[in-house]
Amino acid sequence: MRPTLNVLSDHLIDKILTEAKRVMAEVGMEIRGKTLRQRLLDSGLKTDASGKRIVFPPDVVDRAIETAPKSFTFWNRDGKPHADLGGDNVHFVPGSSGLKITDHRTNETRLANSTDFIEYARLCDGLEHIAYLATAFSTNKDIEAQVSDAWRLYMTLTTSKKPVVTGAFSEHGVQRMVDMMQLFRKDRAELIAKPMAIFTITATGNLRYGEDSCQNLLDCVEAGIPVEIVPVTLMGLIAPVTLVGATVFHLIDTLTGITMAQIVRPGAPILLGGAPATFHMKSASAPMAAIEAQHLNVAYVAVAKKLQLPTQAYMALSDGKSLDAQGGAETFGSALLAALAGVNSVSGPGMLDFVLTFSLPKLVFDNEVCGQCLHFIKAIELRDDLPVGDLVAQLRAHDHLITSPHTLKHWPQELYLTNPVWDRENREAWVKLGSKDLIQRATEEVERRLASYEPIETDAVVDAEMRRIVMSGMDKQTALPVLPPPPEKKAAVAETGRRNRPGRRRR
Repeated sequence: MRPTLNVLSDHLIDKILTEAKRVMAEVGMEIRGKTLRQRLLDSGLKTDASGKRIVFPPDVVDRAIETAPKSFTFWNRDGKPHADLGGDNVHFVPGSSGLKITDHRTNETRLANSTDFIEYARLCDGLEHIAYLATAFSTNKDIEAQVSDAWRLYMTLTTSKKPVVTGAFSEHGVQRMVDMMQLFRKDRAELIAKPMAIFTITATGNLRYGEDSCQNLLDCVEAGIPVEIVPVTLMGLIAPVTLVGATVFHLIDTLTGITMAQIVRPGAPILLGGAPATFHMKSASAPMAAIEAQHLNVAYVAVAKKLQLPTQAYMALSDGKSLDAQGGAETFGSALLAALAGVNSVSGPGMLDFVLTFSLPKLVFDNEVCGQCLHFIKAIELRDDLPVGDLVAQLRAHDHLITSPHTLKHWPQELYLTNPVWDRENREAWVKLGSKDLIQRATEEVERRLASYEPIETDAVVDAEMRRIVMSGMDKQTALPVLPPPPEKKAAVAETGRRNRPGRRRR
C-alpha cells in the first residue's frame, strides 16, 4: 500500500460540495471578461436579479466535472511523454510568482534579470526530483513587462526540454506564447494532443474573475492548453478563518473556473489548484506556509480526489527570508503533506518570502526534500522480509547484516542517499571537509550543477521566430537582453547519492 493522508470524511466532503454549489447557483460569480461572459450567456447560463453576476446551476457544474479529464499526460519539448497528471501521482515544480531573487554570490535580494533566469533554468534542468520547470520569477529589470512572460517562456524552451508551468500576465499575452510553442509541434492538433505547458489562471477572489483571468482562461482553453485554477484564498480576510468555511470558498472559485473551461471546450484538461494563505492578524501579512494554509491545501485536494480531478497546490515552500531552520522546516513539512495527499503538481520549491523571492541554493536543497518525500510515499511491499528466521540467524552469526544477501539485494532501492547539500557525515569527516554549513554546501552545489549543465540544441529558424514573436509585442525596446553562453567545460557529476533515484518521467 501507499502511505496516504485522510483529512476529510466522505460525509463532510459531500456537505462542502453541496454548499459550494448552492452559493454558485444562488449568488453566482462576477465575470468581468466581456468575451467569456458572453460565451457563458450564449451557452444558456443566466444572471442573478441584478444582471451583474452569472449563476451556475448544480447540474451545469456536475456536467463540467464529468467532462473534465480525470488525468492527462504532460509532454516534453520533443513530443515525448514526460509526466502523468492524475490519480495520486506526485510531481514537484518550482514556484512561479517570484518578483525578486536572492543572489547566492552576493547574498543580495534584488530584482531579477535574464541572466538570473537562464541560470535558474540550467540548474532546474538537471534536478532529479523537480519534474518540470516553471517561469519562476519576473525578469522585468531588463525586458518590457508586457513581454516578460513570453521572454521567460523563450528562455525556458531553449534551455530545457522539460515541460513548463507558466502563465500570461496581460490580457492578450497567451497567443504569443501559444505561437511559440506551436513551433515545436507539426500543427495545432499535435500541440493540443501533446501539451508542453500548463498555464496558471488566478481566480481573483471576492466572488469575481477579473478581465485578465477571464481572457487568459478563454484563450488557453480554445488553444487546447491545460490550465490550473489557482485562487489565492486568504483565510480571515476574503475567506472564512475556519477550515471548512475556507474550503467552501476555495471550491466556489475553482469549480467556477473548471465549469467555465468545460463550457468553452468540453474535455479541456484542467487542474483544481490553489495558493491559499492565512491573514496574519498581528503582522498583516499573508503566510502561505502557515499550518492552517497547508491544512486548507490538503482539504481542497481531498475534495478534488473525490471528484477525480487532477490537482495542484502551492506547497514545498517557505515564508522565511533565507535557507535557515524556518525555511527547511516549512518546506519539508508542506512537501511531505503534499506527497501524502497525492497532489499531482506541487508548486513551491525554490520559493521564499511569501512566494515573492526565489533562491537557487534553496532550490537544490528543496530538490533533496522532494526526493525524500517521493521516497517516503513509495508503496510499502514485502521484500523477502517474512519470515525473518534467516535474517535472525545471520545477525546472530555475524553481529551485523551489512553483507547479508538480503541487504545487498535491497539496499539500493530501500535507502535514499542524499546529495552533499545534506549533511550525512560524522563530525570528524564534516570537520575535515571544511565544517561547511547548509548555505555553503547548497551554494557550492548550485555552482557545481551550473558548471555541469549540458546545453540543448534549438533549430536556428525556430529560435529566430520565437525571438521575433517576443519582439513583436514590445513598445520601445529595440533589442532583447544578451544571454550568457553555456559553460565551456562540463564537470563530471559526482556519483555520491545517485543511487535509488526515482525516475522523473512518471510518478
